[in-house]
Amino acid sequence: MGVNSNRVEDLPYHETTIRIPTEAMPPLEIHSVCLPPKQTPLQKLKHRLGEIFFPDNPLHRFKNQTWFTKLLLGLQFFFPIFQWGPEYNVKLLKSDIISGLTIASLAIPQGISYAKLASLPPIVGLYSSFVPPLIYSVLGSSRHLAVGPVSIASLVMGSMLSEAVSSTEEPILYLKLAFTATCFAGLFQASLGLLRLGFIIDFLSKATLIGFMAGASVIVILQQLKGLLGIVHFTTKMQFFSVMSSIFNHRGEWSWQTIVMGFIFLVFLFTTRHISKTKPKLFWVAAAAPLTSVIISTVLVFFLSSKNPHISVIGHLPKGLNPPSSNMLYFNGPFLALAIKTGIITGILSLTEGVAVGRTFAALKNYQVDGNKEMMAIGLMNICGSCSSCYVTTGSFSRSAVNYNAGAKTVVSNIIMASAVLVTLLFLMPLFYYTPNVILAAIIITAVSGLIDYQAAYRLWKVDKLDFLACMCSFFGVLFISVPLGLAIAVGVSIFKILLHVTRPNTMVLGNIPRTQTFQSLNRYREALRIPSFLILAIEAPIYFANTTYLQERILRWVREEEERIKASNESTLKCIILDMTAVTAIDTSGTDMMFELRKMLDKISLQLVLANPVGTVMEKLQQSKTLESFGLNGVYLTVGEAVADISSAWKAQP
Repeated sequence: MGVNSNRVEDLPYHETTIRIPTEAMPPLEIHSVCLPPKQTPLQKLKHRLGEIFFPDNPLHRFKNQTWFTKLLLGLQFFFPIFQWGPEYNVKLLKSDIISGLTIASLAIPQGISYAKLASLPPIVGLYSSFVPPLIYSVLGSSRHLAVGPVSIASLVMGSMLSEAVSSTEEPILYLKLAFTATCFAGLFQASLGLLRLGFIIDFLSKATLIGFMAGASVIVILQQLKGLLGIVHFTTKMQFFSVMSSIFNHRGEWSWQTIVMGFIFLVFLFTTRHISKTKPKLFWVAAAAPLTSVIISTVLVFFLSSKNPHISVIGHLPKGLNPPSSNMLYFNGPFLALAIKTGIITGILSLTEGVAVGRTFAALKNYQVDGNKEMMAIGLMNICGSCSSCYVTTGSFSRSAVNYNAGAKTVVSNIIMASAVLVTLLFLMPLFYYTPNVILAAIIITAVSGLIDYQAAYRLWKVDKLDFLACMCSFFGVLFISVPLGLAIAVGVSIFKILLHVTRPNTMVLGNIPRTQTFQSLNRYREALRIPSFLILAIEAPIYFANTTYLQERILRWVREEEERIKASNESTLKCIILDMTAVTAIDTSGTDMMFELRKMLDKISLQLVLANPVGTVMEKLQQSKTLESFGLNGVYLTVGEAVADISSAWKAQP
């Protein structure tokens, strides 16, 4: 029965059906394939931009509200403190005070240590643990994110700036560049959030970050051997071989007193961390360990300083609040490009870490973190920080984990932490004079060793070899070349993987699952059967200019291989190729041209080409390009099953 009702109708909500009885398959209703509702170009553009930049529809709460409610919702949207502030109570405050003081005990020693890692004065690390948390508490949407300096951003900033400027020979210029890089990092982060371009940071895949953080952690640990061994003259380079040669070339500077103290406190810190991991209720043991180490080591060095002057100490740290640094921003000069590049790279890394950490703990407590608002909060935090003697800050995973385990309920824990840092800045600075540098090295080594996630790397190897390759490229690039180039190599591998998927999409031959209208891959399902005289192919990617040539060649190869198989097994002649377009989400003009050419090429060898289940946008492009006309009335079907049933019926009706 060659009757066919359907083919393409320009009526979006109307379908006509005809029952086609066949012997090969159960009777099927052949549905019409409809075009999407007509829209003006402006409507299409508006819809597309909305899908790209506003997938979460952030303005839906403002609909049908009074002007006062809209004003209140607007304040809550831009300043989340207005959302949870009215419901805040004493019970929540108690929890936040405990968690705030707990993370302060970790933030103070880590702030000093990470500033040293960035080749900055230790006091800058404390400044960066005071102002940014206060700003984030007003603008941030995560309840558990603990803000402050982090190891990876500190390492990257230190390594990039040290390549051009020495922090010891030109300390003022180095400080200016650090503040300027922080300002550009903040501008970049805030711009991404404001323009809703957060998807840019997705190019730093999880595989890339695992390798990058592991490589950077190894470099950080090797760099800390300077403090752990008591070496005075040490390389500023961050490559593996440079660091190792510097360690062994300065064996004469090794101090046994420093080595013994460092080893003892390393064992203490790792032991406390192990206790907290195995017994989560004792999280406070690991949280208090760094500050305890600082206090004990400082007291020891104070009493032994006259007898053992070989242990280097931090020395004088100025008391008082953050001095303004807006006058130190470097916007004109030969190193401006370096400051911009450093700011963008550290901005991306710190943003990736901060948003990921915030979402991790939000998922544990079943609330949502707005990524774009987080970007704006972190960006504004760094812009303000650059004007108040702070360098790049973000949400730290280790401090946030402690904050979460300590029972933090809101971002007030950041305010409590900042208050503790304020007290330290105003009154306790002289107490850090005898704090040994070796204890700072031990704290850094303990903190960054947790970033080496070998189990995650093993999972990558088991699941996706290309992801594992990106991970290893990132790891070895950072380790043996440099931190920025290692990151660039890893991003390059990730982009190559995306291009590989786009330019070489997956295609497969489908067969029918007996007694159903389901068609699945012949390779995956042994029970799937070929339909005589049909070759059913599925394309699992959008059809763009980058893959049209490949797809055309691959489809023709499938046809050639199928004809050879039929000839060898003496089966029914191949008559029809069905393309299952279910997974083809988009098509461009090169794609429509390829479809037209493929149709013509198959026509010349007496093969019919039909399409099954093209999505609305694909149908629209095919119609507008006139390609749909070349397929005729029997060229497009709603499902593969309907295509097989209808075409088989038409063949049987022929004399």
